[in-house]
Amino acid sequence: MHSHLIEVFARLDQARAALRGAIDAVPSALQRQRPTPDRWSAAEVLEHLTLVERIFGGRIIKAIDAACAAGLASEAHGRTPLPDAVEQRMMDRVNKRQAPDPAQPTGTVDVATGWATLESNHATLHASLSGADGLALSQVTLDHPFFGTLTVYQWIELMAAHEGRHTDQIREIGVMVGTT
Repeated sequence: MHSHLIEVFARLDQARAALRGAIDAVPSALQRQRPTPDRWSAAEVLEHLTLVERIFGGRIIKAIDAACAAGLASEAHGRTPLPDAVEQRMMDRVNKRQAPDPAQPTGTVDVATGWATLESNHATLHASLSGADGLALSQVTLDHPFFGTLTVYQWIELMAAHEGRHTDQIREIGVMVGTT
């Protein structure tokens, strides 16, 4: 596997492991409990992540497929990491943001189902990117409505940063529902 893919998947895997730890720290009896009526439960945060990663992953796969169909060359460029401004924005838990409607949790998904869906989304993305291994994914870009144009590698890092943001949120929820 190309070193760029190894790097971004390592980051996503680390974020996923931290997310798993945060979810597991909330007892199953409290995972669907909202800390306040206007805040999501741990299960709802996980459902939100499954929705976002399905959307992001689908867009990434579609862009790669189109680039491959157009004759995407071999990777010959360095990997530009996710910009610091994006990293900082993702870590900012003080300034809350409203998820768009397609990314709003329904509250009907339990943690086990959410986790299985998240892992399935991850496996689909991984398989697609593995099929494009060695190709110039640094040249495949997609627009994000808030962060602008990002490369495929930056989108994967954005997914990891997004998971990190919500891992912190789940830890906060755990404190608020009295688990830690």
